[in-house]
Amino acid sequence: MKTVETRVIGADEGDQRLDRWFKRHFPGLGHGHLAKLLRTGQVRVDGKRAKASQMLEAGQAVRIPPMEDRPAPVRTRTPPPKAGERDPETSRRLREAVLYRDSDVLAINKPAGLATQGGTGTKVHVDGALDGLKFDAPDKPRLVHRLDKDTSGVLLLGRSQMAARRLAESFRAKSAMKIYWALVVGEPKPSAGTIEGAISKLPGRAGEKMTIDPEEGKRAVTRYAIVERLGGKVTWVALFPVTGRTHQLRVHMAELGTPILGDGKYGGTEAFLQGEGVSRKLHLHARAIRIPGPKGRPLEIVAPLDDHMKRSWAFFGLDEASGSDPFEPFEE
Repeated sequence: MKTVETRVIGADEGDQRLDRWFKRHFPGLGHGHLAKLLRTGQVRVDGKRAKASQMLEAGQAVRIPPMEDRPAPVRTRTPPPKAGERDPETSRRLREAVLYRDSDVLAINKPAGLATQGGTGTKVHVDGALDGLKFDAPDKPRLVHRLDKDTSGVLLLGRSQMAARRLAESFRAKSAMKIYWALVVGEPKPSAGTIEGAISKLPGRAGEKMTIDPEEGKRAVTRYAIVERLGGKVTWVALFPVTGRTHQLRVHMAELGTPILGDGKYGGTEAFLQGEGVSRKLHLHARAIRIPGPKGRPLEIVAPLDDHMKRSWAFFGLDEASGSDPFEPFEE
């Protein structure tokens, strides 16, 4: 016997209509049937009656009633992609997001919600779309580092095996520098400093979740500095990860007591603003990368903010163009 089910809207599922969410998860549920469930209050969002046109936000809970009479999904056979086009739609999106390209380096502005690599249940990712990013090169580019699925910003790729090896060595030798921008809840104190907290992965079935672990964790160091204050409620900060541990910036800012806005994984409910017109998505963006370039001149690549962060900047009256990266090693 089927029972009532509750599903939480994922970080990559916000900013879409309720009826479209149902169509994605229950393709066999007709529009009329859904309308009846909504009209009779059997489908609810955060415990309240909802309309088909309601815009969902990450973290909201959707009540799904028993639907034994739901029509079976209509299965259609999708033709396989052409040779060299494993994911043509994602390739198209990434071609439009190219920030820089030369004979060795390709830089893209990875959108929030797109995974860098595949995994369990992850079918759409950057790695699966690289065949469409060859441009004039004989081979597809190669990933040399990662960004979390919900983090946007500069992602570098090597356009040949040799170029990828050189870029990867720059990251290992820490001669490649990365600066992130974030909105955090609260105001870090002091206004600039260094966070040192060893990080390890939580055991069990917690998924990919990290924690501060002074005894068994790996060394993790983050420098931070306030770019602009917003009355103590929210703060624009620049972050410089000296080391590159998984979820390092998110763990360290939560440990400081100022979780990154939208980071429910590490900040819980304190990572969200109640009653504000701000996206519930993660507000973390890989703003810039500097790598050693030919003839001793560094190559610096800067990525514009992702759309949801642009809207938040506008909401708080912030000017993206006025932001400076306050770390001396990142300056000439």
